[in-house]
Amino acid sequence: MSFDPGPSDESEESRTLSLLDRNRIPVHVGCVMDGNGRWAQKRGLPRTDGHAAGEAALMDTVEGCLDAGVRWLTVYAFSTENWRRPADEVRFLMHFNESLLTRRRDELDKKDVRICFSGRRDWRVPRRVMRRMDESAEQTKRNDRLTLTIAFNYGGRAEIVDAVRALVQNGVKPQDVSEKAISKHLYHPEAPDPDLVIRTSGEYRISNFLLWEIAYSELVFTDVLWPDFRREDLYKAIYEFQGRNRRYGKLGS
Repeated sequence: MSFDPGPSDESEESRTLSLLDRNRIPVHVGCVMDGNGRWAQKRGLPRTDGHAAGEAALMDTVEGCLDAGVRWLTVYAFSTENWRRPADEVRFLMHFNESLLTRRRDELDKKDVRICFSGRRDWRVPRRVMRRMDESAEQTKRNDRLTLTIAFNYGGRAEIVDAVRALVQNGVKPQDVSEKAISKHLYHPEAPDPDLVIRTSGEYRISNFLLWEIAYSELVFTDVLWPDFRREDLYKAIYEFQGRNRRYGKLGS
């Protein structure tokens, strides 16, 4: 499905949005926000400056979801593997995510965005960050225009392990273990499986993101580094998604 908005006096993002089939907007979009460090290095800046620059990309992507009618957006903010990064960078990311919630939750609340979190709540996450997460979720829990799920201290394998542990702890018999039973014990069981997963920065891998949930998701990879990602890039990914034939293992029509 080639993308050609053609000449127009409208802004490029408006033209891109106008090309989308409003009856085939993905309900749930996942996003691996990759390329912050490379964005900074290309400009001779510290890696942490790239993470800070990614905030504008996140907020513009949220706006794009609202404009397009996407109902769920899950973003990969901090993985279980990210603890292996240099201590200074980890400390920055903890503080940055805490301050982002403090700065942005009122704005998101006014836009009718519900903020949720997905991931392990363990000793490694500072208590003050946990408090900001809980405060943000509580403040926005009644909003229903868009659910923004922040995957924080998240790993797809860890999520499956934790779901199986919960089944064992609840005394579920082996014959009663099913896909439905496991799905009920995931971190965010009410969320629909993602229709579309976008990864930025030109990398072609999933990196332990929503491994259970993306079994039949459409994957779109873009060379755009995350700090440069904007709603127009979201619309282009949705446009590509709309050109796919989703067969779920069946024969196509």
